[in-house]
Parts: sequence; C-alpha cells; structure tokens
Amino acid sequence: MPKILRMLRIDALPEVPRWATLIAHAAPLVTLPSGLWRIALVAGLPVATEPVRTVGETLYVLSLTVVSEALALLTLGLVRPWGEIVPRWIPALGGRRVRPLAAVVPAPLGAAALFALCGWVGYIQVADLAAGSITDTPAQQGLLVLCYVPLLAWAPLLTVSALAYYRRRTSASLALV
Repeated sequence: MPKILRMLRIDALPEVPRWATLIAHAAPLVTLPSGLWRIALVAGLPVATEPVRTVGETLYVLSLTVVSEALALLTLGLVRPWGEIVPRWIPALGGRRVRPLAAVVPAPLGAAALFALCGWVGYIQVADLAAGSITDTPAQQGLLVLCYVPLLAWAPLLTVSALAYYRRRTSASLALV
C-alpha cells in the first residue's frame, strides 16, 4: 500500500478515542462538497450564473479547492502517528517527535480563521443570493447552499480535534473534551 494511503487510513493511534478519530476524519469530508461544486463550476456545468472563463480564474478556483482539502486533511495528523512523530521521509525533521504546541497552536488559529471566514463569506453570500448574482435558478441556489453549508462544521471539528489532541498529548485535564 502506498505511503499516502497508509497515512489516510481511518484507524488511529491506540490511545486516540474513537470519537476523536471520527471527528478528525469528518473534517476533510465537510470540505469535499464545496470542492466538488467548484470543480463543476470550472468544468462548465450549469451550477452558477457566470462560468469560470479565464485560465487565471480556473487556476484560482482549482487551487482553492486543492488548498482547502489539503488543509482539512492536516486535521488527520491530530489522530495519526505522523501528528506525533515527523515521518522519516521529511528532510532534517524526519523521526523527531512533534511538540504538542506545534499542532495545538496552529489548529485553533486555523479554526478561528475559519470561523471568521465563514461569517464574512456567509454575509457576502447572503447579500449576493438576495441580489441573485450567484445563481440563476432555485435549483442552482439549492445546490450551492447544499454544497457550502457543510463547511460550517469545519471550524468546530478542527477545534474539538485540537482539544482532544492537546488533552491526549499533555498531562493537563480539560473539562471541555
């Protein structure tokens, strides 16, 4: 089995609670529908009023999809071995133990950024939906909402995963998790 597939298996470290594993694996799944919607947009499917027309727009939309899914996949590091010991194939750091704060600090910062981004984008989208500038039909509008609403779960999933990781990796006992 290739390394990347072994890293993405659902089984986690023995001391990771099953609920924490499921939550961490849910993070990449909630980003998937919006990524598929953006790919459909680039492919020219009738999901929005205006199709993606230029090469620059296409690269931007596809890059956004790849980056968001890659960032969501990093949540798996909070329950997988590569989140505790740096994989050996990484130069200069391979085989070293990951300090808990190296994951616990970026994860809540990322979650805070996601909360803020969801609020801002939600506001913009509601204003645009009311004006009818994103979609032409109620079906397109429904598909857009259906694909983007799961993103609202990404920040809470990341937050809970980070808290579970912190609790497991440190001696501190948190009442929140």
